[in-house]
Amino acid sequence: MLQGIADGKLWLWVVGEQPVHLSGANPPTFGVVRIGPVYTPAEHRGRGYAAHVVAVLSRRALDTGHRVCLYTDQANPVSNRIYERLGYEALGDETEFRVTPPMSGRSAPGAPR
Repeated sequence: MLQGIADGKLWLWVVGEQPVHLSGANPPTFGVVRIGPVYTPAEHRGRGYAAHVVAVLSRRALDTGHRVCLYTDQANPVSNRIYERLGYEALGDETEFRVTPPMSGRSAPGAPR
């Protein structure tokens, strides 16, 4: 994590000696900067840390001529409202699948024998 901060990929907000927020901005890939992770510990939420840091990181990327994206949890209406206020627009959904190998001695349906 310290190397990510030193490299400017992670941004840690500390109040006093207490970390209150962490966000990241990945280097551009094909002209797109991905913002993430975005994390505020539960006891520090609702104070605008995430909104401020995401806005700053997004503006920096846009000012360098890149497009910006971030992934969000659809089940979190609070963060989604914040991202919409910052100008983000939902473009699509993503589904995650886990692939596990079949049990030993049995082949998967349709698998070559």
